Amino acid sequence: MHTLKAQRILVVDDEPDVTELLKYKFEQEGYRCQVLNDPLLFASTARDFEPEIMIFDIMMPELSGLQLCRMARADPLLKNVPIIFLTARGETDDRIQGLELGADDYLPKPFNMKELSIRVGKLLARSATVTQTTKSMRIEISGVVIDAELHQLSIDGVEVILTATEFRLLQLLMERKGRVQSREHLLVAVWNYDTDIETRTVDTHVRRVREKLGPYAHLIETVRGVGYRAVDI
Repeated sequence: MHTLKAQRILVVDDEPDVTELLKYKFEQEGYRCQVLNDPLLFASTARDFEPEIMIFDIMMPELSGLQLCRMARADPLLKNVPIIFLTARGETDDRIQGLELGADDYLPKPFNMKELSIRVGKLLARSATVTQTTKSMRIEISGVVIDAELHQLSIDGVEVILTATEFRLLQLLMERKGRVQSREHLLVAVWNYDTDIETRTVDTHVRRVREKLGPYAHLIETVRGVGYRAVDI
């Protein structure tokens, strides 16, 4: 059973059998769950419902889960809401593309409901931890400033938007500047997962964070064969 209850989950999947199952199971666990079979209703529904986590099927008519992810990450009200992708296709390219667009996790269909529930719970717990356990923490390396209390990254005084996962990843590296963090350790510390998940997930997120750091991309140094560390620049 989760410790965080009555939190809001939005599910968008064009298969009614899937959404009915998810709504039933999540509400059994004490969550509030809103489901949509029509992805065109996503924007208005999400703004009204104010979800704390969103689950998107990737392959849908008219609007795909990837398109919904782009919309969410561009919306000030939804940009930090964790996203899990469900996909009937198991190809790595789909998973990596989803992560590059700002998703936090993925699960191929057919999925195990217990595993999905565990991942939802961990993402919700991690989102809460980001804002609760590191208040008043401000870390600065050259022109890069990360403020945990404001949940804000600024580069040369200009705010840069990060997803919740990207923020936690950069924060952890900057907190431990100079210390090598293995990919496996980052999976546990940032994603709260055991190390059976693909370590490419870490590499994808590091690449995204580097892109957002712009001229300070070399703040994150690759330690070949091991992982990453933040360094003075």
